Formats: sequence, C-alpha cells, structure tokens
Amino acid sequence: MDKSTNPDKHKFDIIIAGGGLSGALSALSLAALKKQDGSPLSIAIIEATPILKTPKTTFDSRVLALSHGSVEYLKSLSVWDDIAPQAAPIKKIHISDRDYYGKARLCAQEHQVSALGYVAEMSLLGSAFLSSLSKHKNITWFCPDHITNINWEIKNVSVTLNSSKKLTGQLLLACDGAQSTCREFANISSTSKAYNQSALIANVSMGNAHNNVAFERFTSSGPIAMLPLTEQAENSHKCSLVWTLAPEQASEIIALDDDDFKKRLELSFGSWLGSVDKVGERVVYPLSLVQANEQVFHRMALVGNASHTIHPIAGQGFNLGLRDVHQLRHMIAKNIEQGIDIANFSALTRYAVKRKEDHKQVISLTDSLVTLFSNDLPPLVVGRNVGLKVLNYFTPLKKLLVDKTMGY
Repeated sequence: MDKSTNPDKHKFDIIIAGGGLSGALSALSLAALKKQDGSPLSIAIIEATPILKTPKTTFDSRVLALSHGSVEYLKSLSVWDDIAPQAAPIKKIHISDRDYYGKARLCAQEHQVSALGYVAEMSLLGSAFLSSLSKHKNITWFCPDHITNINWEIKNVSVTLNSSKKLTGQLLLACDGAQSTCREFANISSTSKAYNQSALIANVSMGNAHNNVAFERFTSSGPIAMLPLTEQAENSHKCSLVWTLAPEQASEIIALDDDDFKKRLELSFGSWLGSVDKVGERVVYPLSLVQANEQVFHRMALVGNASHTIHPIAGQGFNLGLRDVHQLRHMIAKNIEQGIDIANFSALTRYAVKRKEDHKQVISLTDSLVTLFSNDLPPLVVGRNVGLKVLNYFTPLKKLLVDKTMGY
C-alpha cells in the first residue's frame, strides 16, 4: 500500500526503514508529535513484507517478554489496552540450578508492582501497533517495498526503493533488523560474538497451571526459560519454552517425536509444572551477540536489532529496543521545542551516548549469565549457587536486578 495526504507524497520529515515491531513502534511514538507550526510530523514506513491486518494467533505464535517499564511506555502511547487482555502477567520468577541447592525467588508484590512484566504474542503487539497507526493520517506506508540505495545530503537523506520511488526526509531510522541494509549502506561495522549455542523455542501445555510464575531453570544441557501464557481458561497451563542448548543437542532434540521430546523436557526441567501434555511447533536458531560499532550516522539512527541483537537468556532484547525508541522520541521532541533540525548531529550524538550505557549494562548482564550458567566447571557451579542464595536473601542486590529487568 502507498497512501498519503501529503501534497508531495515522497517528501517526509522522517523515513523509517522496516515496519516490524521496532519500526511500527517508532512511528507510533512519533506520530503525535507536532512541529512548531502545529502540523504533525510526516512519516514514511518502508516494509518489505505484506502487512497483516489481523493477528495470527495460534498455539504456536511466538512471544515476547515485556518488562514493567516497557508496559508503562505502551500505556503512554494508548496501545496497551488492546494488548492487556491477552498478555500474561509475570507475578513471580523462580530461578534455580537443577541438581544443586541454589535458588532465588523474585515476587512482584515485594517490589510494589502488580507484575514484574508480561508475556504477549508478537502478532498481538503487531496488530495493536498497526491498528493504532491506521488512525494517523500523517503515516505513509510503502509496502511491500525495500531500499536499494541511500544518498546522504547536507540537509536531507534520500532513499531509492525497489519500486523506483525516491523518498527524501530529514531523518532516517534504521529499524530493519540484525542484517540491516541501512547499516550496510552507511558502512557501519559491527562486532559479533558466537555463543556456540542454539535456542529451541516452542509453546507447550503443562500438567499444572503456571499461576503466572516464570521459571529460569539452569541445567547441564543449558538454561530453560518457561514463560506463562494466557488461555481461555482461568488457570492457564500454556507456557512459552526457550531452551538454550549446544547446537548438536538442539539438532538431536528437535528431531525427536513429541513423546520423546516431552520426556526429555520433563527430565531437564523437573516437576515444577507437572508433566508436559502438549508440544507445539519447535524452532531452533543459533545464538550470537551482534553490536553495531556506531549507533548514529549523518541523519540516521539505528534502532532495535539493527543496533544490537542479544542472547534471550534474560528476555531483554525487545525491551532494550523499546528504550531506544523512547529516547529517540525524547530527542526529537526536544529538537522541535528548541526549533532546531530534528536530525541535528549533536543531538544524535547525545542520544547515542545515553543509549550506550544501557546497552552496555544489559549486554554485560546477559553475557555474564550465559557464561555463569552454561558451564559445569566446579568453581563456577559453586559460585553461581552461592550467588543465587545471596541474591535470594540480600534485598539491595535483588532490587538492583529486578529494577534492571523491569526496565529501570
């Protein structure tokens, strides 16, 4: 689709490359901003795949863990009400090391919140974002289409699309994922670190209701996250499984039939939620850390996975990208208020500096967890179990961890 109310439909204030969750969220965050003349920002979204108008909610739908801070931001955009009925609150988190004594418990009530976070289907978020965006006449979609060239000028950035259309804007937001075309055109290098691990993802139905408890279970084969999901029934048994494994183990386990897979999962996860009653579609993908070495370029900023792709062990990937969007909105709003170029490079640089510290902290947290809980060396085993005990009983340390995972 290509629709616009602009007199010059190919000239915009902001061009967003990628209409997935990060791109749609960026557009939604900026759509209500007004320029100094009172008119809204004109925004173009370029998306390579056809946009779904209704959510594809099935037993196998992929999910995201949303931190408390992310939910508060979605509330501020008036989009959370469309998501909340089908999002499962995380009221408690159980962390344990199988076959060892170390355990820690995090409870929402102890931190004066109704939930530490929520688990929601990606398609549900996408549908809510698109529905909200459809109410804004200052949004133009170029879909399906993609960027084939970018030309950076002094006062503008111009992009050429596969359809031969040419768009110009003051600011380009690269929301085009881990293999970002925008990042490549700008010659921004990235640093990669292979974890030599794979994530096996599936939705499962357990014998016992999860009671809105999320489990992080560290095992000899790798960490197992079991996240609560909603169902029609009041006491849901449905969970999202993220099982980190060595690549050869992942290949072996994904090839098992359902009965053998259930047995293997029960053996590794334990009896916390009873037996595994149903297993959905299983997907495996390799895990690595990818970091762009620069966050901004002339009239361009990297957002979400285009800037950082991290290990899922702490469920922080989307939340980190959401905070990129939040900070960008703040920067652009301040530039408008001060009457300066929305792509002012000094402001973009300050944005990058502010985001760098958050990126560093979250990546350090996930990296440390991967190293600590994916290794059976005796000193590390002892250290992590002592650490879990300390975490469980030392309130200041627990608060630091909870605040970070809640997005604060």
